[in-house]
Amino acid sequence: MPAFRQVGEKQLPNPLLCMAWSPKRDLIALANTTGELLLHRLANFQRVWSLPPNEYTGKEITAVAWRPDGKILAFSLGDTKQVVLCDVEKAEILHLFPVQTPVTCMHWMEVMEESSALSSFYNSEDESKHFLPKLPALPKSYSTTSKIFSEEKSDEIMNLLGDVRLNILVLGGDAGFVELYAYGMYKIATSARVPGTCHSLSLSSDLKSLSVITEVRSSDNNPEICYVQLDTGLLSDCLPEVTRMARKFTHISTLLQYLRLSLTCMCEAWEDILMQMDLRLTKFVQEKNTSTQVQDEFLELLLWGQSSPELQALLMNQLTVKGLKKLGQSIESSYSSIQKLVISHLQSGSEALLYHLSEVKGMSLWKQKFQPLGLDSAAIEDAITAVGSFSLKANELLQVIDKSMKNFKAFFRWLYVAMLRMCEEHVPPELNKMTQKDIAFVADFLSEHFSQNEELFDRKGKYFNVERVGQYLKDEDEDLMSPPNTKGNQWLNFLQESTHLKESSLLFPSYPQKSLHFVKRMMEGVIELCLQKPAEVIGKSVKQAAFLPLYTVPESSENTPRLFELPSLWNDKKTNTHYMVFCMPEISPCKLYLVRKATDPNRYIPNSVMSVDLSQQLDNEDNENATDQSRYVYSCLDARFYDDETLTVVLQGTEEERVLGQLPLSSALSCETEFNWEPNLRLDQQSSAIPCRGLVLGNQWRDLENMKAHFVAVSGVRKVACVLSANLRHIRVFEMDVEDEEDEEGTELQNASAIQDGLETTTISKAPGEATANAEANDEADAEEGVGDASLKTKEHLESEEVLELS
Repeated sequence: MPAFRQVGEKQLPNPLLCMAWSPKRDLIALANTTGELLLHRLANFQRVWSLPPNEYTGKEITAVAWRPDGKILAFSLGDTKQVVLCDVEKAEILHLFPVQTPVTCMHWMEVMEESSALSSFYNSEDESKHFLPKLPALPKSYSTTSKIFSEEKSDEIMNLLGDVRLNILVLGGDAGFVELYAYGMYKIATSARVPGTCHSLSLSSDLKSLSVITEVRSSDNNPEICYVQLDTGLLSDCLPEVTRMARKFTHISTLLQYLRLSLTCMCEAWEDILMQMDLRLTKFVQEKNTSTQVQDEFLELLLWGQSSPELQALLMNQLTVKGLKKLGQSIESSYSSIQKLVISHLQSGSEALLYHLSEVKGMSLWKQKFQPLGLDSAAIEDAITAVGSFSLKANELLQVIDKSMKNFKAFFRWLYVAMLRMCEEHVPPELNKMTQKDIAFVADFLSEHFSQNEELFDRKGKYFNVERVGQYLKDEDEDLMSPPNTKGNQWLNFLQESTHLKESSLLFPSYPQKSLHFVKRMMEGVIELCLQKPAEVIGKSVKQAAFLPLYTVPESSENTPRLFELPSLWNDKKTNTHYMVFCMPEISPCKLYLVRKATDPNRYIPNSVMSVDLSQQLDNEDNENATDQSRYVYSCLDARFYDDETLTVVLQGTEEERVLGQLPLSSALSCETEFNWEPNLRLDQQSSAIPCRGLVLGNQWRDLENMKAHFVAVSGVRKVACVLSANLRHIRVFEMDVEDEEDEEGTELQNASAIQDGLETTTISKAPGEATANAEANDEADAEEGVGDASLKTKEHLESEEVLELS
């Protein structure tokens, strides 16, 4: 009876580049060569959703990693140099950030250390909820990016924050690029201590060290695989402080994303139709034959009810009564939407930003605890001032909107009546009444907004700026075309006359000449500088603790993704040990090598280097099969750590034979012979002295028939494995803790499974309520579809899976 139970098999239309199992659910993320990200469940290898590539994010996925809680999936794009955080439940992009160089590998770990200081922080982390109102959801109708804060569920922003326990996303790339992001969002450290290109990473759960597999060029210009251990002791020594600081800065980063999207919605609420009045008045100036000013033409119509033929043609033929009503409705609707967004979103987000920055400032003043982490109270004070300026500019926009709505309402009411009289139509009695005060109000509006401006024409190609709100939403460095009139403002006059208050740090600067977008970008820049300082200080504290050259390799095949290549890293959280497994096919094709390093660079581990000889027969209760197996000498194609005690391997016997097996590490670690590493030599140059143990698989193996298996991705937590063929298109999925059924029964179950897979996959790819007329479609047809519906039934599938797991 074969070990492990096969639960799915599929031929894929495109080669895979990445495979990663969820740490919490029976889900696997796959990335292919087209830039598509797919999520499949274990049962029948059914597809849950797919995220197609696009120009906004990128089309070249280089690495994938799961957040430890299984709710967020991170993936990196090589062509756009971005890292994207994707919501697993809805297949929606929650956050993305740029990186300096393309990411080649990533690792997301959770800190497991416990302390009284951390426990008290975990319990008090949500105190802000008592002081701050809940952030309202952004309207879903504005843009695709705003969908992450859907109206149906307004707490998606908390998905970015995740659990309060510290987790760190580690990124590695070319030219020694290594960065650590707390909670996957806040850059907590940048290190340049790694030579070459990173192949894989593993940050220890006690935060004492970071293991890196890197490829460097040797003196004879051959690729050389090396192991680098970086000492991250500062993170470990200051864990409670790092957690508090990182959590606050992650809140701040999330709020900046919220404000950015709020401003995007405001820009979308402002319509181009609002520019219609400015453009038509400019055209009127260019075409009229008289030298009369435009405001004089309108004032004459206001006071005497008479208009020039040119003005009458403008109003009746170009603007029209119907067009005037439409313009008035558009302005009222647009201004009301922007006003609501400012009040409910910008102001709420700014208040929350000020709260969290003030708490960070309090931390920075506790110099004994937080100064070693690089918290600078002066930089934080600058950030608080920048947020205050942004709030002032938002309030200024509110005043401009309020004034503009009153002006336009009075102006359009008067002009509508005047145009009705021009065309000799009936004027409603309620509109015909206009007091002297109303006339004076409209006259002031015409004098201020309808004056011809030659300088403005040189800048913007128009003579008028009747509409004053849009200039605040322009993402430009130029000054406002029509800044607010502060003449006679008693508060500003008082400030100018007071020598003490004029330059006081207690007052936020208002930047009256700048737009809201400009002040927002300035605020983001100041906060970014504030966030960068701790990352620089912590990054400088990271030191290289060990550098071990392992072996040289031939030039990598272009057909083999770098992420599938050995060595493979693992962190044993119980014994605080880094493990590394690899092969040296050029030196010893039939051996598997294992290296151990303590997470504490100052702690010594005996028997740190050992090997497993694969040229022995596999143990089997069936003597006949055992005799057959003994004829072969095995080589290792791939090896991944299943858990702290087991290694999952893909072995090759003959050219066609492939074996999936579970290798207990205890058999290899039982070697008592000590290896003395010569520091001036690579490991492959002294491989003959490495202690060796025989291969012990027991009954934990099975033949992979009819498949040129080459790579494997495993999860000991979920007890699953996914085997990938050498051409990167053929997949088999196994449950590792159960044995397969008898051949005949297994065949029937596999056929039934394939049929069910086809039925369920076809159902997923159709719209709700649509008849499953094509239920006979099989897995291969599903694979040829390429891109499925990214959101259909995903939530129900994941929820049903959780119910099954609980039961």
